[in-house]
Amino acid sequence: MFSFLSAADAVEARLEAALSPTGLSLAKLAVLHFLADAKEALPLSDLAARQHCVRSNITQLVDRLEKDGLVRRRPDPEDRRSVLAELTPAGQQAHAKGVRALAEAQRAIVRALKAGEATSLQNALTALTS
Repeated sequence: MFSFLSAADAVEARLEAALSPTGLSLAKLAVLHFLADAKEALPLSDLAARQHCVRSNITQLVDRLEKDGLVRRRPDPEDRRSVLAELTPAGQQAHAKGVRALAEAQRAIVRALKAGEATSLQNALTALTS
């Protein structure tokens, strides 16, 4: 079990390092990705659910993204108690850069494996995420 956790930590560290030049973290990129994928503004409560975290954590994350100019908040026209977050044009660009950085990091990880190992890893990851 600990080797599994060590492997997960090592992969996460590589991905965070790959994102570092973009100014993003995995958590920030995940929020940008959820917003880009939705193609519309999302309530912070939806982002918290997708990120599997509590609302206060997503609020702090969106605060930082808003400060960086990557997202903007606006009131929900259908529910005055709710706040929506949406990507800015800079957020769309940052999302694209982050996705490219992660894709390159993934390719580097796969290149470090032997051909059969890469296929086995892909099969195992598919099984784990299905």
